[in-house]
Amino acid sequence: MSGIQDILDNNKQWVKTKNQEDPAFFSRLANGQQPRYLFIGCSDSRVPASGITGTGPGEMFVHRNIANMVVHTDMNLLSVLQYAVEVLGVQDILVCGHYGCGGVAAASNNKQYGLIDNWLVNIRDVVRLHETELLRISDEAQRLRRLVELNVIEQVHNLAKTNIIQNAQRGPNPPRLHGLVYDIADGVLKDLEINRYDMLDGLDHIYATEVALPEDKDSSNYEGPQHDPAAEQAA
Repeated sequence: MSGIQDILDNNKQWVKTKNQEDPAFFSRLANGQQPRYLFIGCSDSRVPASGITGTGPGEMFVHRNIANMVVHTDMNLLSVLQYAVEVLGVQDILVCGHYGCGGVAAASNNKQYGLIDNWLVNIRDVVRLHETELLRISDEAQRLRRLVELNVIEQVHNLAKTNIIQNAQRGPNPPRLHGLVYDIADGVLKDLEINRYDMLDGLDHIYATEVALPEDKDSSNYEGPQHDPAAEQAA
């Protein structure tokens, strides 16, 4: 119990302070949430989502993982994204990286770290895509800072590739996508100013999808490859 006593004491003091400032604070929160923002950030303990953005309870929906990744097979991330967009109706989605990210640094070398190596492959894919630019940066620290930025940009692009975002973009109030980088050294957020119209960079013919209509071919009727007995016998 002693290990978390500070947490419990802090909580009691926080509740006391909130009630003094606004007696209706908790009852208002209990009625539901309508956050404006979805924050996709790194799990790093030095990057508190609410703290660096100046938001309070009820204003920001949050998902965090190693190196603020948007991985298309991550059901946790996709579930958070779908709920935030389709149920909560968030207006702005922030992918927030940070300089000095340990996950980005680990992905930039050839060492093994265990289970996390499988996750780091997603960042190494970013290195592969931007290797020419990165190799032009001789200073290692500056190269890692640029990789942090490029990783954020690619994760915003990955958001744009999801059918969740593509479907929302066809609606009346699509969420805006943003790429930010937090500098732990001075506490400042940098907006990478990613233009959502340029996200797929002319690759709509590959990534853009639409909801299948009833008259479209039903994949459930697919019977697999057709066999030609005569051809097989001849072979």
